Amino acid sequence: MNHSTSPSPFNLGSLKRWRLQIFAITWLAYAAFYFTRKAFSVAKLGIGDDPDFMMEKSVMANLDALYLGAYAIGQFTWGILADRFGPRVVVLGGLLISAAAAAIMGTFATLPIFATMMVVQGLAQSTGWSGLCKNIGSFFSTEERGRVLGWWCTCYAFGGLVASPFAGWMAYEVYGDWRAAFIATAAVVASVAVLFFIFQRNTPQDVGLPPIEPLAETADGTVLAHPSFLSCLKTILKNRTVLVLGLAYFMLKPARYAILLWGPVMVYERMPEIGKIAAAVVPTAFEVAGLAGPILIGVISDKVFGARRFPACVISLLALTVSLVLFVPAMNTGSVLVVVALLFMMGLTLYGPDSMISGAAAIDFGKETSGTAAGFVNGCGSIGAVLGGLLPGYFDTETVFLCFTASAVVAIVIMLPFWNSRPSAKPNSEPFIPSRDISNAPVKA
Repeated sequence: MNHSTSPSPFNLGSLKRWRLQIFAITWLAYAAFYFTRKAFSVAKLGIGDDPDFMMEKSVMANLDALYLGAYAIGQFTWGILADRFGPRVVVLGGLLISAAAAAIMGTFATLPIFATMMVVQGLAQSTGWSGLCKNIGSFFSTEERGRVLGWWCTCYAFGGLVASPFAGWMAYEVYGDWRAAFIATAAVVASVAVLFFIFQRNTPQDVGLPPIEPLAETADGTVLAHPSFLSCLKTILKNRTVLVLGLAYFMLKPARYAILLWGPVMVYERMPEIGKIAAAVVPTAFEVAGLAGPILIGVISDKVFGARRFPACVISLLALTVSLVLFVPAMNTGSVLVVVALLFMMGLTLYGPDSMISGAAAIDFGKETSGTAAGFVNGCGSIGAVLGGLLPGYFDTETVFLCFTASAVVAIVIMLPFWNSRPSAKPNSEPFIPSRDISNAPVKA
């Protein structure tokens, strides 16, 4: 191997181009998943007034639970398969199936079909996070991953931010039918699936570049490839830090999903005078803040805490507990401005640790089984998200948010002992340059 420290401009340019391309297409893919994910939360507003297809809130909550349960199961499975077969096949299949499930829900309005498609949708949606996190992790090194994933994790805040107004506009303004929320979002996801097929690649090696960080090797120097299902699972279950990340994420996810799935309903019940479209738009303040939260926490964890992920998360969660306590009193004021401001603060302090725990931290501490680790952590969170979908359908908002506040406090307590934990990685001398020489690597077009 040539150990020159000055990669040729041609190959370095190719590396930068592929990094930008992979960042962009994976960002777009995960943002797209939110269009079909948010369709039902927007459709609930019209279903509640449809005499031909009426549902009680408890039935809607049960459908959300079906979706989230399937989503959780998928997380524990797809992450391992992404490590085994690569993100390309797993994520592309998820995008196409998600679009098909949404289209069916918008075409056939029966409870059995809805229940079946919510399970299918959950399994399809769960392909995204672990596979795409692994994809990004393959192109960016440990010491820059906090910042990179901070920017990348804006994908799900942006997706939620745009998806609800888009679905609400198509359903209640353009077509005047809640079914359009499903059909229109399915078209968006199908279009992105085509782009993903064209522009995505799994690793730098797939385009003729060396790996960003050294690959795992056996004692005799042989590079390990395609770890088995059981070996991935055993590795993660022995990793105490990843287990703590999973537990913390379980505690945090209910609050985010309650707002994502029930935000429009919560607002409309308290403020019916603002109308359905406005009720669908107001909770997007939560996602707007979610654009800034991951970026801010990523920079802080890399630059202030030297790639330690836990301190930034704990500090953010302390602020989140205050926001959760104040949320219901804010809605009781009847002021849209106050509600929007609190939702923004909640988004800022929740999306940051949410993205850090399920993204950079899971990849850092999961190492060679990063897809499995990301899937495991997000799977634990998804079990908690089931509660986020169920609780608002069965309990009053005050009780629900008291539970969320208590969960945030528990997350803080279990993360504090890991304040000084740091992923073991050899730092590079320059950011965004791989640690291995690429000067003589062949480059594919």
